[in-house]
Amino acid sequence: MDSTRQHAPTNTDGARRIRLTPAARRVLAAAEKLFYERGIHAVGVDLIAAEAGVTKKTLYDRFGAKETIVAEYLAARDERWRAFLAERLEAAGPSPRARVLAVFDASRAWSAEQGAKGCAMVNAHAEISDPAHPAYAVITGQKRWTLELFTELAREIDAGRAPRLGRALLLLHEGALVAQGIGVLPDAIGEAREEARLLLAAS
Repeated sequence: MDSTRQHAPTNTDGARRIRLTPAARRVLAAAEKLFYERGIHAVGVDLIAAEAGVTKKTLYDRFGAKETIVAEYLAARDERWRAFLAERLEAAGPSPRARVLAVFDASRAWSAEQGAKGCAMVNAHAEISDPAHPAYAVITGQKRWTLELFTELAREIDAGRAPRLGRALLLLHEGALVAQGIGVLPDAIGEAREEARLLLAAS
């Protein structure tokens, strides 16, 4: 089986998903916009309810607690990212090197469309460090999934060095996401892609 297809599930690692009614969808849409733009701790349930056009009672009836909204926001964003990436991996064809570079290309396109403030998972982790928080497993699960994806692709390139190569690709990718979000470099992901290309050429 195509390793990239194995790593394109619709469910997010560790996420506790709930049934989304129309009101819950409005809450989640409002929360995503607010959390990503302003930060998780800076946004309270009063503001989310007001932006969603629901009462606080409705919000709590649907989600139970703010922590659940945070986990659902991240899980939903991750699902969209995985679907976005899966399309580009499919289009890249069978070459594992091309598929590795497609991950960087997808991240670059995603950042331009939806990630002006950087990686939502990295940003959330800066505010959530408690493993007991329901969003913590979503955050760490997404990064472990990315490592597994790079490692499986690396195994098709150089089986003997797959773990090391996979980790190197992850570090390039994640470092680029952080640098892109901070604005340290004008095209951090593009530069990381070129470094990944050189790394793969030497493998």
